Amino acid sequence: MTYGDVAAAAGMPGAARAVGYAMHSLGKRVPWQRVLGRRSATAAHVTIQDPRSKTEQRRLLEREGVYFSASGAVDLKLFGWSPAGGVAGPARRRTAASTR
Repeated sequence: MTYGDVAAAAGMPGAARAVGYAMHSLGKRVPWQRVLGRRSATAAHVTIQDPRSKTEQRRLLEREGVYFSASGAVDLKLFGWSPAGGVAGPARRRTAASTR
């Protein structure tokens, strides 16, 4: 999901920045690496400014099977998730297989 998606799902559209602050304060108790910044309708990027945390987020996502383009984008059509639409692309197959 993107920060904006989380805000909208929480009933606070337009509060993406607040989601970022909330995620930071929750720390490792939530899968923080799965929330990215939207760059277009179909792409998101790691937007964390701290170089170590930025690298860690990408490493964790890659370990989960998320692919990054040469420009660092994540294709939301393949790897995005929304409460209404569920998991997209390869992540759906991986989730289904892991629940068997």
